[in-house]
Amino acid sequence: MLQIIFNEISAAEISQLPIEMQLEVLTEFKVSPEDLENLDQEIFGRLEREGKTLYRYRSEELRFYFEITEEGVIVHRVLNRNTLQDFLFRSTSLGAGEDEALSQSKVFWELIEEGEKARRV
Repeated sequence: MLQIIFNEISAAEISQLPIEMQLEVLTEFKVSPEDLENLDQEIFGRLEREGKTLYRYRSEELRFYFEITEEGVIVHRVLNRNTLQDFLFRSTSLGAGEDEALSQSKVFWELIEEGEKARRV
């Protein structure tokens, strides 16, 4: 397993959940190198843009967007599924898959860059 590091934005997004849901989601969110080599499309996804690779972990209600560094798993954003679906509906082609649509969304990458610049906690 890789160490998971949240920034202040992703930690704040998690803290908005009820405590029981926080514990459940954080218990389930585990990432190993094997997971990333053999992506289970139901759980993990890969987004790429301009040479940058970002991964997605999907739980029932949440999407974790993270990158792998020497430090471990850096979680840039945690988005609610319903908010994300609304975002996709308004800003992208309805025919594209979730990961593909986000890979091409300038607004999504701005959210990620905001997370990258946030202080890690």
